[in-house]
Amino acid sequence: MEPEMEYEMPGFLRVHKSGLVERLDGTDTVQPSPSGDPANGVASKDVVLANGIPARIYLPAAAAAETEPGEKKLPVVVFLHGGAFFIHTVASPIYHRYAASLAAAVPAIVVSVEYRLAPEHPLPAAYDDAFAALEAVVAACRLDGDEPWLASRGDVSRIVLAGDSAGGNMAHNTAIRLRKEGIGGYGDMVSGLALLHPYFSAGTEEPAGGVTERTLGVASAGKFGPGHPYFNPAASPEEWRRLGSGRVLVTTAERCWFVEMAHAYAEGIKACGWAGEVELHETKGEKHTYFLFKPGCENATKELAVVADFVRRC
Repeated sequence: MEPEMEYEMPGFLRVHKSGLVERLDGTDTVQPSPSGDPANGVASKDVVLANGIPARIYLPAAAAAETEPGEKKLPVVVFLHGGAFFIHTVASPIYHRYAASLAAAVPAIVVSVEYRLAPEHPLPAAYDDAFAALEAVVAACRLDGDEPWLASRGDVSRIVLAGDSAGGNMAHNTAIRLRKEGIGGYGDMVSGLALLHPYFSAGTEEPAGGVTERTLGVASAGKFGPGHPYFNPAASPEEWRRLGSGRVLVTTAERCWFVEMAHAYAEGIKACGWAGEVELHETKGEKHTYFLFKPGCENATKELAVVADFVRRC
């Protein structure tokens, strides 16, 4: 007899009425490369940040070769992976490869953050973890920080929040919270916000790509729907205009599930009264987060260059 299903996202997730959660994607993992990735020389290691948040940190080859710690500070990218809040980890092959590639392209230190997944840990658990990770990275970048790569090489004045899909949503919401609460000794603004094919809703209308109000209900245990500011920034323009970053990059693709929402974000952030600089990069003919699955293609190379250039200018 087939078990009774509470919710199913075909190909990704099954939630049984018994409480069993089956992840059908995003479960493969790869190990870090402490001695450097043969493809790009980027060293990586798994750490637990000061407040208990697991992360994988990437150090580009040029920084690893420096003889004097602190001689050359690098921008720091706090990266939040996608997966609809349900799947993937920092060790997923697609995210390990992307984070290493970004670290090499900038060059920058990339801190790929682990967070609690729904439905076992409903939203806002992931948002809380993302903000806690940012706090921990800020502390670790100080000279007396407890993570050597960040303490010796990380430039605390050049922190960029980034993420793809649900991770892009989380990066936005982390910047909103940063402006509300601030971080002691740091302030309430990051240097930049890079939203890669971000997962937002259009408000009262259901999001595209099969991601429905039911999906958001499962992710949040029924607390939040598509009209909530977590998913529709325009629902709270007074918060949006105080976004904790003066620079924003939004990338999307012509066939992305959320392409209309990406355009709405780029247009709406200016309309709400935010005073920063926003850039929009759209790739023709491609699907949602194609750059993770076709990293060697010409379009993915161009998109990586756009993101790397944005981080360098932050």
